[in-house]
This record gives sequence, structure tokens and C-alpha cells, in this order.
Amino acid sequence: MSEWKEYKLGDIADFIQGLAINSKTKHLIVQNGGLPLLRIKDLIENKSEIFIDEKNAPVKCIVSEDDLIMSRTGQVGFVFMNKKGVLHNNSFRIVPHSNNKDVFLPYLYWYFNNSAQREYLTSISAGSVQSDLTHKIFKEVEILLPPIEEQKIIAGILSSLDAKIDLLNRQNLTLEAMAEILFRQYFIENPKPEWKEGLLGDLIVVKYGKDHKHLSSGSVPLLGSGGLMRNVDKFIYNKESVLIPRKGTLSNVMYINEPFWTVDTMFYTEMKRCNIAKFIYHFVNNLDLTSMNVGSAVPSMTTQVLNNIPLNIPIQSDFDDFECVVSPIYIKQNHNKTKINTLIKLRDTLSPKLMSNVVRVE
Repeated sequence: MSEWKEYKLGDIADFIQGLAINSKTKHLIVQNGGLPLLRIKDLIENKSEIFIDEKNAPVKCIVSEDDLIMSRTGQVGFVFMNKKGVLHNNSFRIVPHSNNKDVFLPYLYWYFNNSAQREYLTSISAGSVQSDLTHKIFKEVEILLPPIEEQKIIAGILSSLDAKIDLLNRQNLTLEAMAEILFRQYFIENPKPEWKEGLLGDLIVVKYGKDHKHLSSGSVPLLGSGGLMRNVDKFIYNKESVLIPRKGTLSNVMYINEPFWTVDTMFYTEMKRCNIAKFIYHFVNNLDLTSMNVGSAVPSMTTQVLNNIPLNIPIQSDFDDFECVVSPIYIKQNHNKTKINTLIKLRDTLSPKLMSNVVRVE
């Protein structure tokens, strides 16, 4: 098999910076139409808030799905492909030299797409207030490349795993939408006269999360208002529950049906009746919790606010019917999540071994 070769990035590629938005360029921002401006935030969240006049945007700043993008300021070292729009100044495109036949862009994407590389690039960045990955610094970064055909095979393996993960995530979004449609059919569009007025506190007990510093690593998900924080060795509750943010991002409501631990930024709930947890999840998830914020500096929620939310309480047979219909959807979602976690572990374990010549492919 052919030998791997060491390069400096500046020897194999150029780095084209995005569009700086200032007094000289702000006239390019349009209200309707145009190309999305791709800031780091937009790239990570996969949505756009600002659009640029396509006809007058600098050609060098327009990116397509085939381009490799890397963030260069603040959140340094995040890489993206399959994006379309006008690249913002806080990122740059990595463009192989026109006469270079030794580098395959999707391989570079996978080479840099891991936390170890981001930490390294952050450590060598300039800037006192925030990290700044300058062209001068990035050009000196050394990289070990396999032959081009091996690069294509490695990138193909990792891209295939990523495509399967993406497919399962999209399936789960579809399943979530199906469950929401059923919830609306059962409880929003067809209310029954025998339902009684009540409060959310009539159906659930809202409990506080606890500190986690004493917990060791394990397999139990530790959750905060921002999502999964890490996995620990103990659980705070091991039954079906709905998690409701107490501080921070108040809209991040979660349903869970496995042992878990929550920190003090996230409430968890105990059900006062059987077969109501999925109803509670959809009901609370449809509320505008952000408008119920009682905090000044940090968005905050209280047990009092939650307990006093009014609702029409269905009879038990309606809860039971909804549970029977929607449970297969949740089981399928959970099965997909297990597959996703397995594929992510496989991808993240395999990637550094393939990139460091520990594991070779023909």
C-alpha cells in the first residue's frame, strides 16, 4: 500500500475569508429573497436570519454544497459542507490548489470534524478576547494524508455512517409530527363535554433537579435545560417523565422513559395518573413557556406557575386510548435513538483510527 505523506495546509490549499458586514457592505442586506448569510451561529443551527443580495454579493464569498467551510473566530474549528449562501467573515472556505491532486475535500471535513481537532485549533489561535484562527496560523498546521483513493474510501465510510444517522433523525422528526397530529385530534380538535376544568398541578408533581458534581461516569443521561450534559452512574428518577426547563432555554421540553438525572436548571415530573405522560409532554410542549418567564436576568420558571396552568382534564378512558395509539410511535422513536447512539459511537471511534493510520483500508 502507498505511504502517507505529511503536508502543511498552506501547501495544499488556500483560505478564502467570508463577507464582513460593516458600513460599506450593509447595503447588501435584503428583506426578501437573496442568499442566506452564513454566520457560525447560522451554520451550527442550520437556519438563517439575514439575507444578502445575490447579484451584488462578492463571488468569492458565495459558497455551494461542495465547499468546505471552517469557523475561524470565537467558536474556532467547526467544519461544514452541504451549505449554500454567502459566507460571513467569521469563517473561511478551504479551497485546494488548482494543481493539487493529493487532497479530497470530504476527507479534510472528516479529519477536522472532531472535538480533539477543535481543541487543538483553539489552542494555537491568536486573540486575547476571543480565539482567532488567522490564515498565517492555519497555513502552518501539519496534516498527514493517505493516497487520494484511500482518502475517498475513508470519507465514504464515514459519510455513509453519517447519512444513516441523519436518516434516523429525520424519521424521528416525522414520528414526532405524527404523534403531535394524534394529540391534536384527540384533545384539541374534539373536546368532550364531560371533560372538567382543572390545573396542570392536578395531573403532575413538579420536582427539582439536583447537583451532579458527586456523580461518576456511567450510562444514565444527565440532563439540563440545554439538553444532555453527560452520562452518570446514578438516577434521580426511573419512571416515565416530562422534563421542563427551570432556567435558561424555557422551550426545551423533553419526554423521557428511562432512568435519568436532572440538574437544578431542569424540573422533572411525576405523574398522578397512569397513561398521561405523553399527553403531558404534548400539552406542555404546545405552551408558550417563554411568555411565562418570571426571571429578570436569566429566563426562569417556577413550580407555582406550572401548577396553575389551566386545562380541560379528559376522562381516563381518553388518556388510555391516546396512550394505546401513540405508544408504537414512541417505541419506534426510542428504537431509532438506540441505533443513532450506536452509529455515533461507531463513527467517532472509527474516525480517529482511520485518520491516524492505525486502521487501514484497501
